[in-house]
Amino acid sequence: MKLKYSLITRRTFLNTLFFGWIAAFFSGTLYALMKFAFPTLGKEPDFVVLNRKDFTDLANNSIKRFPWGGTVGLYFKKADGTILAMKGVCSHMECNVDYKPAERRFYCPCHQGWFDENGKNIKGPPPKPLEIFVITEEGDKLIIAKKGVKVELPKA
Repeated sequence: MKLKYSLITRRTFLNTLFFGWIAAFFSGTLYALMKFAFPTLGKEPDFVVLNRKDFTDLANNSIKRFPWGGTVGLYFKKADGTILAMKGVCSHMECNVDYKPAERRFYCPCHQGWFDENGKNIKGPPPKPLEIFVITEEGDKLIIAKKGVKVELPKA
C-alpha cells in the first residue's frame, strides 16, 4: 500500500537525527566529567581482609597504606605501640591525607587540614574527624571493618 503523503518530512527526520546525536554526545560527555570529578562515589566496603604478615613488622610512629574500596586506608602504629586503622581521606573534600611522623599528625595537602594522631580534626577546613575502623585478627588474617559491622569469614 502506497501512501499519498509521508507521515514525517525529510526535515523533521534529519532534525530529530541531528539533535538526538547531539543529546547523546553531551550526555556521554557529562557522564565522563562526573565520573572524573567524583571518582569515589559509590559503595564502600564494610570490611577488608588483609594478610597479617604484611603489617606485623611496622615500626612505631609510622603508617602502612591498604586499599579501602576506591580510596586508601591507613594502618597506623602510634609512638606508644597502639594500633589504629582509619580511612585515609580527608573529611572535607576527600583528598588523601599523609602522616607527618615528626609532628605526629596527619596532614591534608589540598586545603591545609590537620588531624591529630587519633584522627581528630584540629586545624583547617575538615568538618569532622577521620573515620576510625575496628581491627580484628583471625589466624593469619587481619580484618579491618567499619564500626558496628559484624564480620563472619567462611570456614575453609
